[in-house]
Amino acid sequence: MNAQTRETSHYGSNNDRRIVDAKVIVACPGRNFVTLKITTRSGVYGLGDATLNGRELAVAAYLQEHVVPNLIGRDAGRIEDLWQFLYRGAYWRRGPVTMSAIAAVDVALWDILGKMSGLPLYQLLGGRSREGALVYAHAHGSDIAEASDDVGRHIEQGFLAVRAQCGVPGVKKAYGAVAAGKAYEPAESELPAETVWNTPRYLDVVPKLFERLRKDHGDDVELLHDVHHRLSPIEAARLARSVEPYRLFWLEDATPAENQKSFELIRQHSVTALAVGEVFNSIWDCKHLIENQLIDYIRTTLVHGGGITHIRRLADFAALHQVRTGFHGATDLSPVTMGAALHFDTWAPNFGIQEYMLHVELTNEVFPHDYVFRDGRLHVGDTPGHGVDIDEKLAAKYPYSPKQLPIARLEDGAMWDW
Repeated sequence: MNAQTRETSHYGSNNDRRIVDAKVIVACPGRNFVTLKITTRSGVYGLGDATLNGRELAVAAYLQEHVVPNLIGRDAGRIEDLWQFLYRGAYWRRGPVTMSAIAAVDVALWDILGKMSGLPLYQLLGGRSREGALVYAHAHGSDIAEASDDVGRHIEQGFLAVRAQCGVPGVKKAYGAVAAGKAYEPAESELPAETVWNTPRYLDVVPKLFERLRKDHGDDVELLHDVHHRLSPIEAARLARSVEPYRLFWLEDATPAENQKSFELIRQHSVTALAVGEVFNSIWDCKHLIENQLIDYIRTTLVHGGGITHIRRLADFAALHQVRTGFHGATDLSPVTMGAALHFDTWAPNFGIQEYMLHVELTNEVFPHDYVFRDGRLHVGDTPGHGVDIDEKLAAKYPYSPKQLPIARLEDGAMWDW
């Protein structure tokens, strides 16, 4: 028996931690999700989310064909080494498909570590920094009045922070805007729906929306808005400046951030707080933004950013520059990601806020979890691991259903950022 085989810890020998199975589960209980289930020799298993909205099967194939064969026989306790193996060992680094696959493995391994240790995930990270994670809901309406009514409904439900979107006159299917009371799910068709965009009309309506919201709901509620990458840097600067009187918690994705220096222009013209990063998948995507304090919140999520191991480095780097976390949390991420994210939020000293779109009841039945909403915050339980499970038999009743996100064009037919 060699030294590696003899190695033991309070959560079992490394033989007990050997990975004997890794299963990719693709299901559509309300919407498509990709889940990785890793099982150890001891029978303890962990779950990771690998969902990439509109490109789910690309990640499922990457996992099944390229990652799973490399997991069998490895020690599930060597989380850092496995992360480095999957990232550096593949040679082709980064990208949403690769990083989502790595994230699924990483979160599943942290889940196993928690279960074998008998500890909730936040304790493994270093314990609580707060009792509950402040979350924001989505309010919307076909016009300003409807949106304001929907904000009011969310305040009545106990939300302390609300993202508000409304229809743009003359623009069909404006981003985030549906009739009040209806759930917003953009991935609605097998081939991408085509929408038309008009920037001047949008820039005209948004300040009016927030003027109305402050008038109707006062200054106590935190208000947020998502531009969804629709503006050029100077247009984004103009919008950020125009909403300054209404004290937004943040203006999200004001301009595409592939060119990180573009945010310098926005900063020169406005003190509105800026958030960006839900499409990022590496610390390198936001290095310039963070170290030059061009943003206030980083939105990169665990599932698209390489999991807990990588996002913890990103959060620590952000903390050095007084940038806080604000994880993406739409319904295109499964409750597995939400559970893991909430444990991270509970621990992270530089946590800011967590997006929270409610899953449909069927999704919650397939993914039972122990987190609960109370008094404007989400609270994690003390279940060992991240506190989210999967009902595989129920999931199997809902096969994958092809859906893609929409695209946007300008009125002259040119492609634009959706």
